[in-house]
Amino acid sequence: MRWPTMLLLGWIAAWETGMGCRPNADQLQSSGTVVLNEQDASGFSGSPAASGLGGERDAASANEGRETGESPQVRPALPRRMTNSIGMSLVLIPAGEFSMGSPDSEADRGLGEGPQHQVRITKPFYLGACEVTQGEYESVMGRNPSRFKLVLGQDTARFPVEQVSWHDALEFCRHLSEADGRSYRLPTEAEWEYACRAGTTTPFSFGDVLDGHEANCDGNEPYCAEGKGPYLRRPTPVGSYAANAFGLHDMHGNVYEWCADWYDANYYASSPCEDPQGPESGEYRVTRGGCWFLSARLCRSAYRRECPAQAQYSFLGFRVALDLADQCVPDTEASPPQPIISPKPLPQEGS
Repeated sequence: MRWPTMLLLGWIAAWETGMGCRPNADQLQSSGTVVLNEQDASGFSGSPAASGLGGERDAASANEGRETGESPQVRPALPRRMTNSIGMSLVLIPAGEFSMGSPDSEADRGLGEGPQHQVRITKPFYLGACEVTQGEYESVMGRNPSRFKLVLGQDTARFPVEQVSWHDALEFCRHLSEADGRSYRLPTEAEWEYACRAGTTTPFSFGDVLDGHEANCDGNEPYCAEGKGPYLRRPTPVGSYAANAFGLHDMHGNVYEWCADWYDANYYASSPCEDPQGPESGEYRVTRGGCWFLSARLCRSAYRRECPAQAQYSFLGFRVALDLADQCVPDTEASPPQPIISPKPLPQEGS
């Protein structure tokens, strides 16, 4: 079964000169906090080092203070990971730059994935470490629309919520914002791919190959693998597979994720290079990440899919974003960085 697509030609050159500032994965994994000054918090554009992941600016600021006799600027430490009032974990995504879309040489590249172009995310933000779960959705909305509410031997409260429309996702963000005192939203498509890649340029954040062991997809249709892998025929509990360098789980597979943007197969040809928000109008909304139901090639970092905003499928969910200005209030404690779970084969259902 294939989900219909509406991919149009988009081969207009739109290459932009970039600043060459991808996130440093080693720094992101080893650091428990990120230090940002006021300029960073309001949207400093540049490399992760310039955004507070390196120490050069801190040292320069301290030296400047000594030279002028003034106190050096106080820099608030932002938690790399925070937990909100419903127990949802979010991780800090630093500002930075990346190549959005796929290169011409990438296998199974779709027409809507080009032209590949440089994009700068000028403001750090928080993003859900996992997809919104059935338990989280029900605690906020008072209902659970998911198809996979009952799975033998599984705690489905930790399964991703599915059968939610784009409008349902927005409504969840609105209710959560009211309950939590912060402004939650869906990520833009550019934010989503930037967070998914986490500094990588390969088809997946974990490399070039996916056969169902690295993420939950149809392993009968692997990507660049020697053989077939598992096909579970259902979602899995969030966080069952390894996180990427930013600490995000299930950016590949499990359920497709709604983005805020309208979909346009030709948008990359005219997309702004800073914080693109998507087309001003359209017929469909963007979904990203692939799912348990479909082949591995559709789980690639660059793969885009259009979907009617009212669609409610058992392979379609979402995760939430939170702007830096709305990050943790004084009475909220940050949870420590969680250990990364090594990818491992999951048993076939019924085995």
